[in-house]
Amino acid sequence: MDTKVWMYLVYLAISIGLTIWVARALSRNGLVFLEEVFADERLAKAVNSLLVVGFYLLNLGYVTVAMRHPDPVGTTSVAMEELSLKVGLVLLVLGALHFFNVFALNRYRRGRLRQLATHPPLAPVGQLPMAPVPPAGHPAGPQPPSGPYPGGPHPQPGQPGAGPTPPPAPR
Repeated sequence: MDTKVWMYLVYLAISIGLTIWVARALSRNGLVFLEEVFADERLAKAVNSLLVVGFYLLNLGYVTVAMRHPDPVGTTSVAMEELSLKVGLVLLVLGALHFFNVFALNRYRRGRLRQLATHPPLAPVGQLPMAPVPPAGHPAGPQPPSGPYPGGPHPQPGQPGAGPTPPPAPR
């Protein structure tokens, strides 16, 4: 057999083996995540099965399309280099598919948790002060302070907000 045919056979064996192994691992370990995302065991199992089928279709489709190599493969070292490139690309596609699935499902999960929340995501900080409405006949501009201190009257000692009370005078 030709070196190129051996390269194709090894490539198919490695790529299909990796695809099956990754699909089983993701299916088994991802079911817990999907049950958390959907909060329904039946729905999680159905989505898990659909994701596995889509995973197989996309990845095996890529494996078969990427198998073609137009140049002749004369030596074993060239075959190994081409094989490593093709298997590396399969692994990158597997990783990209996994990342996309986790990203999309996590966004869905966050939205569902936000809908189930009983309080707003951010508590109100406070209220803005309302400016008093001047009575009719008074000018609307700034008023001069009333009292002996700038900014208005100060509280008397003993009233709230007056600060520390001075000690009593000696007798």
